[in-house]
Amino acid sequence: MNGSPKDDAIHNNHYARPAMRRSVSRRSALGLLGFGAAAAALMPTLAKTAQAQSQTQTQSSPPSRNQPSPIITKEIPRTKEKLPAIGLGTFMTFDVLANQPRDRLQQVMRRFWDAGGRLVDTSLLYGMAEVNVGEFAKTLGLTNDLFITNKAWATGEYLGDRSQAQRQFEQSLKRLSRDRIDVMQVHSLVNVDAILPLLKAWKKEGKVRYVGVTHHDPLYFAALEKWIENGDLDFVQLRYSMRQREVEDRILPAAAARGTAVLANMPFEKARLFELVKGQPLPAFASEIGCENWAQFFLKYVISHSAVTCAIPATTNPDHVAENMGALRGLLPDRAMRTRMVRHMESLPGFDNLLQTSWYPGKNFNGLVRLPNPRPIV
Repeated sequence: MNGSPKDDAIHNNHYARPAMRRSVSRRSALGLLGFGAAAAALMPTLAKTAQAQSQTQTQSSPPSRNQPSPIITKEIPRTKEKLPAIGLGTFMTFDVLANQPRDRLQQVMRRFWDAGGRLVDTSLLYGMAEVNVGEFAKTLGLTNDLFITNKAWATGEYLGDRSQAQRQFEQSLKRLSRDRIDVMQVHSLVNVDAILPLLKAWKKEGKVRYVGVTHHDPLYFAALEKWIENGDLDFVQLRYSMRQREVEDRILPAAAARGTAVLANMPFEKARLFELVKGQPLPAFASEIGCENWAQFFLKYVISHSAVTCAIPATTNPDHVAENMGALRGLLPDRAMRTRMVRHMESLPGFDNLLQTSWYPGKNFNGLVRLPNPRPIV
């Protein structure tokens, strides 16, 4: 694909989201985000942006009517570097082969950037996702400006063999056209005893900036907690949503105590939360924190936790990424509001059984990655 994507090249939804409670046009919705191509040009690098930003996750006084509110940023605890609190995941969604239409995905990345997004999470395990992230970033002139979080999944030929991880890392650098990665994570704790020390060695050599570990399955949360407590981690990536709140009890407090940044994956529970609220209006109280759609309702709950650094929702739809990024504006819920939000969700039929339903209801992906059939229920 050549050149910038056209503004009107919006493809159809691949999994439906409930309509917004208020009637807001696509153009006006993007206008409310307060960014555009001109804004992107004014933000040359994430580092420069972080130094210039005075916004934090704490709430400031409301802006004037003609000015958008500042975007919500969070600090990486160990360095105080700031990141926008909404990032972009790429599992399944960016796994599109080169001979298939990909314009909508390039628009997703462009709108993500224009709306203030910087952190993109990917992995060599995500089929073509890593390739597409690198290609789109290059086309859009963002190669060295995105904050890339990547992963290592390597066992080697024998115990302690690191050569596979080294080959994977070199491949990732080539695909992303980078000479270093912002965050490298041990994917799903695979061979973590051997690979985490390697990532730390790369950090000392300047090949990566931060190191961490990941897991999305609650069965491994106890192990994840031990690595937070004892692994001297810069980052941990875990599953956190309005339905999967188990990490609030021990893991998020542990991360906060250890100064470990938290990336929250699956904030929409693989689109299952949208399926649950299909046809349901937003509760009236959602307007108190500036929510105009369910995506913002779900995301503001996640990023309002003080230990969470960035949520990483994924989408194939440019309109949906615009909705997601709207969660970077306005107020975040306080403790009382968070409780109110959960109680509302618990009142909806099917919420208790949500985790027993299949991922991505009504959605089919046609990339290299094939989900098991039946799809995973966790």
